[in-house]
Amino acid sequence: MKKLIECVPNFSEGNNMDIINELTSIITLANGVKLLDVDPGKATNRTVMTFVGNPDDVVETAFQLIKKAKELIDMSQHHGAHPRFGATDVCPLIPIANIDMSEVIALSHKLAARVGDELGIPVYCYEQSASTNKRTNLATCRSGEYEGLQAKMALSEWEPDFGPNQWNPTIAKSGAIAIGARNILVAYNINLNTISVRRANSVAFDLRELGRIKREGDSLTGKIIKNSLGEPIYEPGLLKSVKAIGWFIKEHDIAQISMNLTKLDTTPLHIAFDKACEKASERGLRVTGSELIGVVPLKTMLDAGRYFLAKQKRSMGISDNELIRIAVKSMGLDELYPFDPSKKIIEYSINDVTANSLIQLPLESFAQLTSSEAPAPGGGSVAAYLGVLGVSLAAMVANLSAQKRGWESKLEYFSHQAMLGMEIQKKLLKLVDDDTNAFSMIMSAYEMPKSTEKEKELRHISITNALLNAIKVPIEVMENAYASMEILNEMAQNGNSNSISDTGVGAICALSAIKGAYLNVKINAKTLDDKSLSEELINRANKTYEKALKKESEIINIVEKHIGK
Repeated sequence: MKKLIECVPNFSEGNNMDIINELTSIITLANGVKLLDVDPGKATNRTVMTFVGNPDDVVETAFQLIKKAKELIDMSQHHGAHPRFGATDVCPLIPIANIDMSEVIALSHKLAARVGDELGIPVYCYEQSASTNKRTNLATCRSGEYEGLQAKMALSEWEPDFGPNQWNPTIAKSGAIAIGARNILVAYNINLNTISVRRANSVAFDLRELGRIKREGDSLTGKIIKNSLGEPIYEPGLLKSVKAIGWFIKEHDIAQISMNLTKLDTTPLHIAFDKACEKASERGLRVTGSELIGVVPLKTMLDAGRYFLAKQKRSMGISDNELIRIAVKSMGLDELYPFDPSKKIIEYSINDVTANSLIQLPLESFAQLTSSEAPAPGGGSVAAYLGVLGVSLAAMVANLSAQKRGWESKLEYFSHQAMLGMEIQKKLLKLVDDDTNAFSMIMSAYEMPKSTEKEKELRHISITNALLNAIKVPIEVMENAYASMEILNEMAQNGNSNSISDTGVGAICALSAIKGAYLNVKINAKTLDDKSLSEELINRANKTYEKALKKESEIINIVEKHIGK
């Protein structure tokens, strides 16, 4: 399977679009990588870029970006609100798919060594690439920022991991860089109804894991309490795995709490937002919205949508698109800029929607394509879509029942049923395209050359594999459509009686899907050379078919008993 890593370099330039565009073009013109996001900030004078791709191509692209940033950015002239110590201030590598963290750490060290040797830039390895525990934290590596870098490099404990360790005119221009391997981090800013950085910091210190320095008496002016080593003692904040500071954004005339969420399973986005609202309110402030810098995992947005729906005592069994919309509106993620899921959610950014995907077609276009002389989509895809319609009705009845007045105690039950339905809907939607793709595989296999014995052998293997796939897909349609009938049966018995006819229609759709898919199983199974395997697959389909006939009859009987024959 394809290995993917992400790279999120932060450049100390957020105003000069010529420089930003020149850096961006390196990514867009590179092989094997895809640009996901470019986020310049004027007040911070910093641009965050996000790209993903093949590990070796990502590392090469990162090197070329660091090289170009060294050429274009002069740190001796740089000023901005964000902590920084280099032209390319930080360059993390992040595992995305089919790659271990150990491999990514090795890649980060390879990149760091090359940057130090070939570009003459001091490199500090951080996070999971750190050479010592002291260097794990980026803030610690960058302490003193650019202005303190010369003095810092002179200390033996802060000798760079790679590159020169003595200040020179080249370093005076480029500064240093932090390179490392880390898990997905979400950079997240929360907007406040104030321009006071001090007030924003007060909330940030309430929230961040590090917390605030302990003082005697007055929390602002009291004497700092220190440990036996003379180091300040901190009072921990509310949120684990969260870094936060306050700053003022001139272009929007607001103060923000700028957060890095380093472990989303420890502190999810929605919890960070809600706790910020609580702490801001305690200090007489109000959160007006928020913004995501770079991209965010899909799960993060779906979890947030479900969290806010639960707070509203609403069913969570709705589409991903609707869950994302709820999350965006609940956290005000569109206050400063429009929130485009296709660009801000990492899975959507990586996986471009295929132009010929059936499930992306309007209903009318799908019907017209089906009725054309094109051999696909055919009965298999139509059967799968009938299953989609059936389970959609199941989820609809569950959602309507969840909101029925007086049934508040049943919300969890109906919400769970609706969520099950939406999971089945996703699977059946995918199978609409899978069936047409399976047909295309068969056609391609039959078109393979057969002039030589070797070609005949390869063609036969390809045909067999394509046929097996063309049997597997409709069996999955049958089994998922039957699973939807279990939900429909629950809704017929326990759901809102005003929608009981909808459960009947859903059962008819589900059974039609199963009958249609069953025909495709049989027509493809009979052409297999392996007759025992053919019989096994047909028997598996038979069991689902027989169960579905009985289940549909049960549901229709319940419906007719209620509405009358």
